[in-house]
Amino acid sequence: MAKAMFGAGCFWGIEETFRKVPGVLDVAVGYSGGNTDNPTYEEVCSGTTGHAEVVEIDFDEKKVSFDNLLSVFWDCHDPTQLNYQGPDIGTQYRTAIFFMDEAQQTIATSSKTDEQKSGKYARDIVTEISPAKTFWRAEEYHQQYIAKNRNRFGRLFG
Repeated sequence: MAKAMFGAGCFWGIEETFRKVPGVLDVAVGYSGGNTDNPTYEEVCSGTTGHAEVVEIDFDEKKVSFDNLLSVFWDCHDPTQLNYQGPDIGTQYRTAIFFMDEAQQTIATSSKTDEQKSGKYARDIVTEISPAKTFWRAEEYHQQYIAKNRNRFGRLFG
């Protein structure tokens, strides 16, 4: 089993997206990249902790590669938007890849370069690529939020 950690705006939608990827064993939502231990949702939303809303993904490398997960990451948000996605604004919604080791760093950097050269984007990709810091699991009511509230989000996430 391997781990990956991504920030791509509000963690609810990206959690739902990655749960559908074959080879992904588990996805948890939480916070990383900041300077406060065990932050709460309210603290992260205040913008004072430096954390991003992230997903931590456990995956089977025999069934899905880190590169494949990066493809999902690029497709599930707009990596050219600095500190916002859709209606969500603030540094906690930044686009970020938090790598677990040098291999992931190399793959992420190459993938970002390839995405920029692809011609898909009118603006520069602003995705941060940084070493993973402590993953702080978000409060339980945030875990699988869309699945728990399917009646509210059904049309958006099927």
